[in-house]
Amino acid sequence: MKKQFKKALTIAGSDPSGGAGIQADLKTFSACGCYGASAIVAVVDENTVGVTGVHPVPVDFVVGQIRSVLDDIGADAVKIGMLHSSELILAVRDTLAEYDVTDIVLDPVMVATSGDKLLQDEAIGTLRNELIPFARVITPNIPEAEVLLGRAISSQGELPEVIRELSAGGRTSVLLKAGHLREETLTDVFYNAETDEIIHLPSARIHTVNTHGTGCTFSSAIAAFLARGLSLNEAVREAKEYIHEAIVRGAEYETGKGNGPVHHFFKFWG
Repeated sequence: MKKQFKKALTIAGSDPSGGAGIQADLKTFSACGCYGASAIVAVVDENTVGVTGVHPVPVDFVVGQIRSVLDDIGADAVKIGMLHSSELILAVRDTLAEYDVTDIVLDPVMVATSGDKLLQDEAIGTLRNELIPFARVITPNIPEAEVLLGRAISSQGELPEVIRELSAGGRTSVLLKAGHLREETLTDVFYNAETDEIIHLPSARIHTVNTHGTGCTFSSAIAAFLARGLSLNEAVREAKEYIHEAIVRGAEYETGKGNGPVHHFFKFWG
């Protein structure tokens, strides 16, 4: 019998500048020890400065891509990124429900690092009510959590309460990223809904503009480590270490005129 790769599938939009979206996900899967496959939901015209346009892929074609990968190669984990419409959100959920994939990591992408909106307003409720309860873990940042809750989050002390509110009644684990708060020590907070425990993940703030694709990369790292068989807590801790070092090492480079990417392959070169 030949060996099998650990496999991860990303369902997300593309980024031609290579720092976010599908491109970042595939780089992260590779760097974290997984074979990566993808289903592209939209072709995004963007670079490190901003988003110029979004060209959606027809929903039935997205479904076809997912089926092609899962029917042939399979996946040990799935990462879901930008889903721009309610129709697409429901189609992705219903298609994945037909397969035996339980390690689903949802990065509820709504706004790009540049500030450009990537999710239709009418789809926010669908994301919150239909897709979040379906995922094993979600990875919102502070602005995304504010949109999902419909209120502002102003301090680190609020986060343990916030993550429980976001957990779909305790059904879905939540990693809430604290990078948009002002403290010098960033403390991401993870709620493991399966064990009902809260884990604090502190790290020093890194003063860099190279934050393009950090959310995509963090969530993809979690998916990769879950695909490799790590427990949920272990996968989140390993992914936190990976993204922190990728940001540290990426800060040494200048790529583009705006928010540059992290260094996905810091373990291997550079």
